[in-house]
Amino acid sequence: MTKNIKYNLHTHSKFCDGSGNIEDFIKTSINNNIDVLGFSSHAPLPFDNSFSIKEEKITQYIDEIQLLKNNYSHKIEILTGLECDYIHGLSQSFSFFKQKYNLDYIIGGVHLVGKNIAKNLWFIDGPKREIYDNGLKKFYNNNAQKAVTEYYTQMLEMLQVEEMDILAHLDKIKMHNQDRFFSTHEKWYNGLVMEVLELVKQKDIIAEINYRGIYKKRYNDFYPSLNILKKMKEMNIRICISSDAHHHSELDVLHQDALHFAQSAGYKETWCLERSIPIL
Repeated sequence: MTKNIKYNLHTHSKFCDGSGNIEDFIKTSINNNIDVLGFSSHAPLPFDNSFSIKEEKITQYIDEIQLLKNNYSHKIEILTGLECDYIHGLSQSFSFFKQKYNLDYIIGGVHLVGKNIAKNLWFIDGPKREIYDNGLKKFYNNNAQKAVTEYYTQMLEMLQVEEMDILAHLDKIKMHNQDRFFSTHEKWYNGLVMEVLELVKQKDIIAEINYRGIYKKRYNDFYPSLNILKKMKEMNIRICISSDAHHHSELDVLHQDALHFAQSAGYKETWCLERSIPIL
């Protein structure tokens, strides 16, 4: 095991839907005794949207991180990554980005449910619950089981065909639901989750404990929930802790709480990519 270092690999700056300069995040990380900081802008998508980095900005993103990595190497370890969305028929392969830009890691996630046609995608994330509700009605006629099944099926396909180091917020589909359209305790729901976990284990992918929903007051729980995390521990699935920070002030707000949450499921270590970090 590596010594008890503090890290955050899920970080969004002004280059995508975050705010603040790269250097702001680095300085705040140093002030908060974060040892490893990874940047993970949302990868480009082939249609207009408000959250992903523009492809013409990636080189600037990489170069700026590299410059600051050199300047601050004596104080903090800095890594470069992307958070890649998987959309069948639309998204670029994750390996394309990792190889072309020589990235340290890839986070894979599903934020837009659907395939092939951009205008037919259901956006399940973001601050506005009405977008979630309107999409559920428009694309699925409020059939929550069908919609949620498509979400997890898309995640399964992503895990099967793409290469990634970390799986993002695996049960984020619950965030705007707020127990209104479906229950996460239903048998069909947990069956879908187990299919995902089995593939995560098979592929030996790290699954994050993401606490953004809590500090943004969008969902009063971690992703994933405790019952899922306990299943993950039984399966010896590796985990990491993620703030999913979109501003440097969010980098370390609930890190210790997330570690306690992991411990409550029986975990004694987390993973900073290939480094095992003991929970003390």
